Amino acid sequence: MSKKTTPAKTAKGKANGADKAQAQTTAPTQQPEAGQAAVSYSMSPGLVPRMAKEQFSIAFSSYQSGLLYMLGVQPGGGAHLHQSAQPKPMGLSFNTNGQLTMTGAYHVLRFENVLAPHERANNMFDACFVPRRTHFTGALDAHDIGLDAEGEPVFVNTRFNCLSRPHPRHSFEPVWQPPFISALVNEDRCHLNGLAMDGSDPAYATAISRSDTIDGWRDRRADGGVVIDIRKNEIVCEGLSMPHSPRLHNGELWLLNSGTGELGVVTGLDTGKGTFEPRAFCPGFLRGLSFFGNLAFVGLSKPRYKRFEGLELDERLRKADSEPWCGVQIIDLTNGSCVDWFRIDGAVAELYDVEVLPGATCPMSLSLTSPELADLITYEGMNPTPEA
Repeated sequence: MSKKTTPAKTAKGKANGADKAQAQTTAPTQQPEAGQAAVSYSMSPGLVPRMAKEQFSIAFSSYQSGLLYMLGVQPGGGAHLHQSAQPKPMGLSFNTNGQLTMTGAYHVLRFENVLAPHERANNMFDACFVPRRTHFTGALDAHDIGLDAEGEPVFVNTRFNCLSRPHPRHSFEPVWQPPFISALVNEDRCHLNGLAMDGSDPAYATAISRSDTIDGWRDRRADGGVVIDIRKNEIVCEGLSMPHSPRLHNGELWLLNSGTGELGVVTGLDTGKGTFEPRAFCPGFLRGLSFFGNLAFVGLSKPRYKRFEGLELDERLRKADSEPWCGVQIIDLTNGSCVDWFRIDGAVAELYDVEVLPGATCPMSLSLTSPELADLITYEGMNPTPEA
């Protein structure tokens, strides 16, 4: 039995495969439409065999390109990179129920995988993420997102300096704000961005600074970053450089110290005077962190804009004689080494979030405006559709 749907077109054409053979490390260049720059992809030889053996795929978002990417393995071998056009895709959260939740330009979007384990879309995709629930928030510059005990979204409302959840009538319901923010106001004061969930409870948040004035965070990018314990409502680590993507994993709080290009952990949280301990350096402005076993999946962007420049990362790259990356690096937590990678070159230079999708080896997603979304109808207990 195989559900029939067409992979969504993107702003730059149809989704295409990267790496036709497992040992090939240079992916084909995506052919641009008129007036658009080319984008090329490459990857380490071991990435496809790793995804195939361990049965996972990788989702990552780019607000710059307006695309949600899903990197998986074709049934016959070789990688497949599916892309769907989304309005400013940002934070991603995947749960064990097969739901993928995402913040966007003016909405929070819940995707459901409509395929049963034995079903395939287009005789190829073993997961088809379809938009099923949308809450329109307006432009809140929402960043990271998690799910509470009821499975409802909790997201970082950067524009209003708080954590929020959807409200049935209004744009959002505020649930927490940092202790140094004096008022709920439409001003990005501290650039609250990151959220670490402890199961279904919001546990830690990151901000670029503790500024309580509009846009004040931009003057504190080098060393004003903080980690806030949400439950204690206290700052527990400071002196960071543009921290992003806090995540709890194996009893430790991990985060990306983006201004230095470092993945690491915060030690001494119980004392309230936590210290950032670097575990790995990655050549890029880091945003997006997910874990699978003993591996960390880290998103890298090129620091092309002023808000990313003038940081320690610039000097680290110069000393390493390295250019900044855009892509995903997979870090072995045992020794901090990069064991596999996926790289994007060309017009796409910035990613925001990364999420591992266990159990799905070749996933796809549909955009809100795709004609396939109107044509694809599913319901519980529906009869199998004959193969075409």
